[in-house]
Amino acid sequence: MKEMSMVQPMVLLMGCTASGKGKLAFELARRLGGEILSIDSMKVYRRMDIGTAKPSPANRLAVKHHLIDVVEPSESFSLGRYVELADQAVRQIQQAGRPVIAAGGTAMYIRGLLEGVFDGPPADLELRERLKQQAESESLESLHQRLARVDAVTAQRVHPNDMKRIVRALEVYELTGQPISSFQQQFRSGKYRHDWKLIYLYRDKEEGNHRINQLVRRMIEEGLVEEVKGLLAEPAGLSPQAAQAVGYAEIIEHLHRRLKLEEAIEQIKINTRRFAKSQRTWFRSFVGVNRFEVGAEEDAVSLADRIMLHFHLGQ
Repeated sequence: MKEMSMVQPMVLLMGCTASGKGKLAFELARRLGGEILSIDSMKVYRRMDIGTAKPSPANRLAVKHHLIDVVEPSESFSLGRYVELADQAVRQIQQAGRPVIAAGGTAMYIRGLLEGVFDGPPADLELRERLKQQAESESLESLHQRLARVDAVTAQRVHPNDMKRIVRALEVYELTGQPISSFQQQFRSGKYRHDWKLIYLYRDKEEGNHRINQLVRRMIEEGLVEEVKGLLAEPAGLSPQAAQAVGYAEIIEHLHRRLKLEEAIEQIKINTRRFAKSQRTWFRSFVGVNRFEVGAEEDAVSLADRIMLHFHLGQ
């Protein structure tokens, strides 16, 4: 009875695209009898499998995964909705007496999971639409430059191609006269809602880029083009959020005959490397994180050994 009442560990793995988070999460969950909570803004979409590098059906049968395949690709999905569902999943896993192994690279979702949701002013749909039209007529880059003038902190964090967050930041500024970063700074207490063991997996930059290139090649070989073609053919189509995902946006450009396939593939690699750079910036902002450098030849088994020893897990 004493063992059953013990609080099970909560492990959160963060890292750039292709850093090996998924394989490590599976290995830890398998050893500890835990369940996996995905922290990924695109794995929530059904049938977006190859381009989001979802875990294999076999792995999902072997270990229970949460927050994968929860909405249709035609639907929008917000940070608030993610945190709501993630909190439910954490409660379910804990009630079952199992460890929580959270893993992902979507920094805003990680922030929300750790600290809750910043409750800013409600959306102004008319203003939001006007900003989107300005992005189309003037260029998204011009909106990002405008954001840099009024909120340099947020502009540095947000990728210049991330229309959703650029528009939201400008929307908050126009509605309140204050930068969204000032609200977020007030909101963040520096304390996390659960006792997470935070782990940041990082690799040599050159090695990381090599793994990204391998990942993109593998996605193409596994049928990413056909996957996107099938999604576009669905009656409801893709939501703007889903269509902007790296890997999908470039293949859509190819299918619309605006890029040759070779050009689309190269653009996926470039955009993924840019995304990885922004992830590294975000991850440096989290406090209390244990950094684990991953060797080029190190596998998930060896890495799990190191982490379990470091945190005295499974003892």
